[in-house]
Amino acid sequence: MENLMWNKRESPLRIEKRFEFEEYSKISKFLGKIEKLCKEKNIYPNISFGKNFVSLSIFLNTQEISNEEEDFSKNIDKFYLED
Repeated sequence: MENLMWNKRESPLRIEKRFEFEEYSKISKFLGKIEKLCKEKNIYPNISFGKNFVSLSIFLNTQEISNEEEDFSKNIDKFYLED
């Protein structure tokens, strides 16, 4: 199981995380859930993916993560664990 902590990076200020998958079909479902959440919350992270991973970076508007950004990242973690 992957570390569930989001990494905080400087310049530009962002949180990021990489999710590992065994099957590409699970990546497709995961991305679909993220797409819906992005539209609901109006938060659009940078997303990259490959055969067995999805990486997300959420760029922060302030020095600290907002409640909305924190809830957004927790929802993504939940999506990953649901499968």
